[in-house]
Amino acid sequence: MSVRQDRFPRWWKARPITLREVELRQLRYFVTVAEELNFARAAERLRIAGPSLSQQIKALERDLKVQLFDRDRRSVALTPAGSALVADARALISQADALRRRATGLAVSDTVRIGWVNWCPIDWAERAAGVAQLRVDTWVMPSHAQAQRVADGALDLAICWVQVGDLAELSLEARLIGVDRLHALSPGADPAPVTARDVVVLVDEDEAIWSSWNRYAEQFCADVGARVVRIDDGGVAGPALIEHVRRLGVPVLVNPKGQKDALPAGLVRRPVVDPAPLWTWSLVWRAADDRPVIGAVIDQFTASATDFDVTEPGTWLPADDPYRGRGQRGQ
Repeated sequence: MSVRQDRFPRWWKARPITLREVELRQLRYFVTVAEELNFARAAERLRIAGPSLSQQIKALERDLKVQLFDRDRRSVALTPAGSALVADARALISQADALRRRATGLAVSDTVRIGWVNWCPIDWAERAAGVAQLRVDTWVMPSHAQAQRVADGALDLAICWVQVGDLAELSLEARLIGVDRLHALSPGADPAPVTARDVVVLVDEDEAIWSSWNRYAEQFCADVGARVVRIDDGGVAGPALIEHVRRLGVPVLVNPKGQKDALPAGLVRRPVVDPAPLWTWSLVWRAADDRPVIGAVIDQFTASATDFDVTEPGTWLPADDPYRGRGQRGQ
């Protein structure tokens, strides 16, 4: 495959990117867009306006004298130069976060353990700075497992999907921290919206991994009339999902874990409408944990978040979702 040379300045391999050349904030924006490959989703995740994000990426490209993304009305893709930069950008962000944690540790002794599933902020350290030393757990486990670990005391906080029944059973509290609008993956090239009743939803027999998704999927299908297809190969996400879409030849609802996956050849992402399924991410903690440091971290992680409107007409949440009927941010 040929590479367009004009996308790589002469100094590309000889001079690594440094924080003196660009702002750390712009690098965070770049990494987020690279992960989402969608400016609207990246802006929502970063809690900034879409036009502002676009302007910051363009400013970064001007500073680096290189094009980072190929973008048009339908898609966003990393250029070869952008792909080459992602690892360096992540490394710089990690170094900056480590420095912040080190500085914070000189003044803050309380350690808060937090886990996550699929969605998480990219600025953990900044959000917790001056409040607590944040220990991000390396075990990325399913939502029901992370909620149980909080209840058992293995974690202080977790970002996961929960229902009202889970919170009551495990004696947990929750606050909304993020929302994913789920799309469908479909054969062909037509990105037109697909009606919810016309999608297929995969349900996997492995409850140890897919318990939360299976509950969500079955409630969605029961409410909107979509078809359930039962599988046993983990094809709710990953390469096996692609094979199921091609085999079935119809739009398949994509699990949150697969919302950011690269788009395979011959398949297209399609918005789901009438209604649009929403997946909520909660920050959960033990109801009996009244330590001030926990409350402070919860406030830091949610205070600056955009109020997500989970009651927008034409959207769907499970009946037992903690935020259904509660307007905007659930607190």
